[in-house]
Amino acid sequence: MPDAGRRDTQEKGLLNHMADKEQRPGRSDCAGKLVPRAEKKLHEAVCVLLVELCERFTFFGIVCNMILFCTAKLGYRSHQAAMVNMCFVGTSTLTPVLVGWLAEYLVGRIKLVCICMFLHFLGTALLPVVSFPFEDVHIDRRHILLTLPKREQKIVFYFALLTASLGIGGIRAIVCPLSAYSLEDCGPKELLSFFNWFHWLVNLNSAVVFVSISYIQQSVARNLGFLIPFVSGLMAMITIHMVRGEMIYKPKADSSLLTTFGVIFSALKTCCMRHRYFSTPMASWLDHAKENHGGHYSETQVEGTKSLTRLFPLFTFQILYRTCIMQIPSGYYLQTMNSNLHFSGFVLPVAAMNVISIVPLLILVPILECVNSWLFSSKSTEHSPTIYIVVGHLSAALSVMVAGFSEMHRKHFSQVEQTLSQEVLLVSSMPCFHLAPQYILLGVAEALVTPSCSLLSFWLVPERMRGISMHFLALFNGAGCFMGALFVQTAHAGTQGSWFPHSLHEGKLERFFFFLASLMMVNTLGFWAIAHRYNNLHQGCTDEFRGNPLGEKLLKHEKAIKHYNAVLESSPILSPVEKT
Repeated sequence: MPDAGRRDTQEKGLLNHMADKEQRPGRSDCAGKLVPRAEKKLHEAVCVLLVELCERFTFFGIVCNMILFCTAKLGYRSHQAAMVNMCFVGTSTLTPVLVGWLAEYLVGRIKLVCICMFLHFLGTALLPVVSFPFEDVHIDRRHILLTLPKREQKIVFYFALLTASLGIGGIRAIVCPLSAYSLEDCGPKELLSFFNWFHWLVNLNSAVVFVSISYIQQSVARNLGFLIPFVSGLMAMITIHMVRGEMIYKPKADSSLLTTFGVIFSALKTCCMRHRYFSTPMASWLDHAKENHGGHYSETQVEGTKSLTRLFPLFTFQILYRTCIMQIPSGYYLQTMNSNLHFSGFVLPVAAMNVISIVPLLILVPILECVNSWLFSSKSTEHSPTIYIVVGHLSAALSVMVAGFSEMHRKHFSQVEQTLSQEVLLVSSMPCFHLAPQYILLGVAEALVTPSCSLLSFWLVPERMRGISMHFLALFNGAGCFMGALFVQTAHAGTQGSWFPHSLHEGKLERFFFFLASLMMVNTLGFWAIAHRYNNLHQGCTDEFRGNPLGEKLLKHEKAIKHYNAVLESSPILSPVEKT
């Protein structure tokens, strides 16, 4: 009897789930709108993308010359400036997860968006305060503007970075989540195409930032350049205010990070207790969290968590990869800053070298689109993006190794004086373009790894778990940023500043690169060994009720309803009256 009652409860729950799916607004109401549904969705997508690009413009504007600002203005050592930059990137990666949880449980989404917009405005507005006085501003031909003391400058600087990162997290989590792009009905081919072109647009935006803002901050008005992120953030907030009704997307509330963590901890607790007193064979240790096995969670929640935990090895191998990517705004930046930036009488911005890593991505994405279209359309081969991730990891390892050889090569050149941001530095006479190969290899890695990882994280879990899966990917990417900062601190402290020195010509930075390259090579081999787990994109991981006949029938019924609704919405033959 208990089994029969549980079965009836499950069937009622599934039927209610499908009934909720079928409840839609009346066709007459939709037909009465002046703006067609397709045009409205396109308008929303364009607005979301515009806000996303404005937010990324702000983010890259803060990051692009932070090391130069910290060393020249705040008096930081090179390893300290690199750690600050990586920690800011990591915090901005993790805050969308935190803000998403706050929006779901503690604060309303609209209220939280207003708070995050204010924090974003406050953070970007405080950054120019840190850089006062403006060397470009003269009052009565005298410099009478007072500067903040170093201690107060650092306090305001860290507070500005923290508030800006919280604002960035709110915009990414609430205004610009992936759910706002309506990707639920897309297949693997369409999803990979979306992630490729989305990543392409973001990097095109960053290329503009690295060329324009970095030049303004470094050469034209080094302090006034911090006003540009402020203006960009203001643009993003105005855009959100104009179309907030369409852009504030409310996701489904049937899954959460707390539920996922609760399932894992409940299974661990029950598993340990049963292993201590008596053991019961089960297919998976997570089954201990199910209600029919003494746990507190339904079968649907546990099965969704099981599909998510299968991705944990994939996420884990991305941590060290993200650490290698973080060498662009840290180790590679310091190498470029200590190289000859003069080119035909013109001093190149340090951050402009990042464009060299973006150019391969901008070129590769259209080529990869053609390759993916052919592979997905070919019935003889079963295409999986795991090969892209393996090749991308290998390219990242080679990039860091090449950086080590480039550092050894750079020291063979004589030293010259070079002025950066009105500070005279003693740098190598080696042209900065000799560092191009390491940037190119990391650009190739990003073009291959990031869209493929996003596809696997989004596709290989049930539909209701996709947002949670992307949150976990962000958590592991943020962990990679903080691990990079930890590596820098450990290398500097453990070698008395030799492996990550303040003056590169006096230390052995190449040893740090070789150490990181060896770790990344082992990481690549480890992922290659488990890559076969994610080869099959057609295994039906979105089936939340695998093995349940009623669930399978209801899912087929749901697909039929979606197809019927799509036909009604797109049919030019039926009139509005006939559609109702």
